Amino acid sequence: MIDHMFHLPLPIVEKLLRPVIVYLVLVLLLRLFGKRELAQLNPFDLVVLLSLSNTVQNAIIGDDNSITGGVIGAFSLLAINWFVVRLLFRSPRLTRALEGRSVILIRDGHVDEKALKREALTREELVEVIHRQGFEHVHEVHRCDLEPNGSFYVEARDPSIADKRHDELLANHKELLTRFEALNQEIAALRSRPATA
Repeated sequence: MIDHMFHLPLPIVEKLLRPVIVYLVLVLLLRLFGKRELAQLNPFDLVVLLSLSNTVQNAIIGDDNSITGGVIGAFSLLAINWFVVRLLFRSPRLTRALEGRSVILIRDGHVDEKALKREALTREELVEVIHRQGFEHVHEVHRCDLEPNGSFYVEARDPSIADKRHDELLANHKELLTRFEALNQEIAALRSRPATA
C-alpha cells in the first residue's frame, strides 16, 4: 500500500512540465478574456473560476494520483509562479504586456460607456462597486479604475468651488435664520411685557 501511494506512473519531467504549461496557458487566457474574470462581479464569473480549476486538474496531474506526483505538481506550480513574479518585478514593460493597464470607468462623475462595454460590465455592476466603496451616486466619484488584477480603485470627487461656495452660503443662511428667529422671540417677549408708567 505504501509503495502504491508513492509510485510515480508518469516520468518526472512530464510531471514538472504539465503544471508549467497549464499555468502559462491560464495566465494567457485570463489576460485575453479580461479583468472581469478576476473581479468576480457576479455568481456566473465565480462559477467559471471554480469550474476552471476543476477543468485543468487532470491536465496538471494526468493519470497520477500518487502523493509523489502531487508534491511534484505543487512544487512545479509554486516554482513557475515564483519565477514569473520575480521576472515581472524586474521588468515593468513585461508586466504591462502581461497584466495590461488599468481602465478608467468613471472620470469626473461621468461613466465611460465604451470602457464598460469593452470590459463587459453593466452600469448596475459598476454602481454596486461604488456602493461597496461608500458612495451613493456616480457623480460623487472623481475616478474609478478597473485595475489589471481585477480590483477597483475609487477616488472621491472633491467638491467644486461652486459647490463649496453653495455650502458656505447655505451655512450662512441657516445661521442668519437662527439669529432672526432669536430676534423675533426677543421682540415677542418685549411686546408681551406689561407697560410700566
